[in-house]
Amino acid sequence: MKSKLSVLLSLTALILLPGLLWADCTDLTNYTHWVLQDSHTILFYRGNRALAVITLEACEAQPNSLVRLITSYVCESDKIMIDNTECSIMTLQIMN
Repeated sequence: MKSKLSVLLSLTALILLPGLLWADCTDLTNYTHWVLQDSHTILFYRGNRALAVITLEACEAQPNSLVRLITSYVCESDKIMIDNTECSIMTLQIMN
């Protein structure tokens, strides 16, 4: 009975929450700087190495914007702060 219930719950989660199950996440604790690709796309770097590319959903960033992480471990659909405004992350691409 317990195994059937766990399978049912797993399938329900898979159907209802696919974005959470397969969302890209990365730790940006030690990023040193960021660069704008365009007003909605921010590249995070550690030294010369690109760590991640974040695309903002509805916010825009400027070259002189204040960009702050709310949490150091960032996933798609999380939020970051741009000029003291919470902004949703639409996509997160991890660079290798």
